[in-house]
Parts: sequence; C-alpha cells; structure tokens
Amino acid sequence: MENTSKVLVELCFGTTCFVMGASKLQELESFIPPQYKNKVEVKAHTCLDLCKNATYMKAPFVKIDGEIISEATVEKVLKAIESKLNG
Repeated sequence: MENTSKVLVELCFGTTCFVMGASKLQELESFIPPQYKNKVEVKAHTCLDLCKNATYMKAPFVKIDGEIISEATVEKVLKAIESKLNG
C-alpha cells in the first residue's frame, strides 16, 4: 500500500527570517521537481518563533515534517524534501 501523506514544508516569513534570506524561498514551489509536486505541501507562516531559541542556529528557518532546517536555502530545502520522499 502506497503512503499518500504529503511532506509538509513550513516556511517562516517573519521579519528576521525574511531579512536573512527567506525572501528567496517565496518561489520554492516553482523549483520542486514535477514528480514531487503532488507529494509536497508548502505552507507559509508569519513566524515560526524559532529565532528566539539559540538551539537552532541562524535564520531563515524551514520545518520539513517538523524537522528544523536553519540557514535554509532553496537548495537545502529541495535536498531535504528529496531525502524525505526517497527514505
């Protein structure tokens, strides 16, 4: 039986994240390969409240199925999505 749940990608667009590079993540969906489009759900948040926690390194932050990616770039996020989908 095939797993039909989608990978949830949550983007933080709070001020700190936006200034530190999240603005480049706005077009993330257009970079997702066609074979993964129906397997990924992208949600934008006004803030994920992660920059207040010193544990998580630097902004911008993205959560992929609850796993936090700091200093997120389109490349880093796409690699993490592919990793999630391919095990």
